[in-house]
Amino acid sequence: MAETLYDFGMIGLGVMGSNFLLNMADKGYKAIGFDLDASKAKKLEEEATPGTVVKGVNTLEEMVKQLDKPRRIMMLVPAGKPVDAVIQNLLPLVEKDDIIIDGGNSHYVDTLRRLEELKDKGIHFMGMGVSGGEEGARYGPSIMPGGDFAAWKRVRPVLEAVSAKVNNEPCVAYMGKDAAGHYVKMVHNGIEYAIMQLISEAYDLMKRALGLSNTELAEVFRKWNEEELESFLIEITSKIFLRKDQDTGKEIVDIILDEAGSKGTGKWTSQDSMDLPVSVPTIDIAVAMRIISDYKEERLAASELYQPKIKPSKGNRDAEIKRIKDALYFSTLVAYAQGLNMLHKASTELNMDIPLADVVKIWRGGCIIRSSLLEVFYKVYKKDKTLSNILLNKIIARLVKKTEKNARAVAKLAMQNKIPVMALTSTIGYFDAYCSANMPTNLIQAQRDFFGAHTYQRIDKKGIFHTEWNEEVVQADKHHATTENPQTPII
Repeated sequence: MAETLYDFGMIGLGVMGSNFLLNMADKGYKAIGFDLDASKAKKLEEEATPGTVVKGVNTLEEMVKQLDKPRRIMMLVPAGKPVDAVIQNLLPLVEKDDIIIDGGNSHYVDTLRRLEELKDKGIHFMGMGVSGGEEGARYGPSIMPGGDFAAWKRVRPVLEAVSAKVNNEPCVAYMGKDAAGHYVKMVHNGIEYAIMQLISEAYDLMKRALGLSNTELAEVFRKWNEEELESFLIEITSKIFLRKDQDTGKEIVDIILDEAGSKGTGKWTSQDSMDLPVSVPTIDIAVAMRIISDYKEERLAASELYQPKIKPSKGNRDAEIKRIKDALYFSTLVAYAQGLNMLHKASTELNMDIPLADVVKIWRGGCIIRSSLLEVFYKVYKKDKTLSNILLNKIIARLVKKTEKNARAVAKLAMQNKIPVMALTSTIGYFDAYCSANMPTNLIQAQRDFFGAHTYQRIDKKGIFHTEWNEEVVQADKHHATTENPQTPII
């Protein structure tokens, strides 16, 4: 019968939605998709692999009626009001025990609200992060589902089938309770912002301080991708430098405007980290640098006013490239540490029970931040599932110590040449603060107590303390005035 023909439904047949559905059909599932745009529904059917069962429709009613019960329905639509609108349109059509999955980049607080609203109606709801872009959706993404555990068990076989595989292991796992799926994806994207910024700083140094051509840059990144820095972002970076513009014949990277766009997930990571609170300065700076990039006219005016001079490095170029590679490795590792530390804190503070070993396991394939480092992290978390920060692990410490010195040398090179490396320097600052047994915040506490009576704790005894600072200062001033200069009036 028609109402039990299809295994899985998709709302939104843009590139991601249609590719995800075609991937599912290739794995033997009968897939149906809905989009108001009739051309997208038609294109879905045309692009289906011969022999697979795929259908595109233009009304929600038609799609819902042809789904096996309990229904499994996924949305891949823009975050925010569009998600709420789709849910409201679905409610009259779905039944108790049906499953609705939001596979977009929704903010986790919205996911929490929708979970509660649909739970009261007997509808299972899942927030699910999907990473890997268009190609990942078609051939195997990293998938981060969370929320309703009963729903997870029902959709697990489908998601494991369509996900990327590493060592024959699916890059999908249950990320935890409530909005854990979207929270993990949010932090994934924050780490993505950080690594992209760090790579761009390495590029800027090699381009402007070392004078490498785009062809040479492509070769450097190609070699790096065969070594410790092996990752998806390093791989695509090596390819970018070789691509020429069809209109001008120039290398396209040189004619792209230096204003970076964003869709908000990096900003959410930065904002929500402060609510926990947890420190993620490399992610914070990556967001800030995209904002600064938008100040194009002001940057041009400032450049004209201050005339920064960049002096080409006179050192051994190969040695400098090696140092930049180490600096990128060091800062990338610490950026991961910050994001994973945020997930550890959120797991407890937000009661999500996020399994960090599974997080890094499913990030090894399919997703944008996949890298060889994640294999190292996976081994670490398998041995210590409660580790709060990977920087506290001895294996990770050895990797950090091998590259730390060169990271500092590169920061010095950049500052001498007036090349901004805010992500690198913030990463070094975070690392130094994290490793400091003593910080100057005792002075900050004294200042806070001085002007606001905010109190402080002591190192020699327990309790909460307050000092009457003004009284002591006045007495000291009186003593100074009477002993050093008796004629000085006391004010």
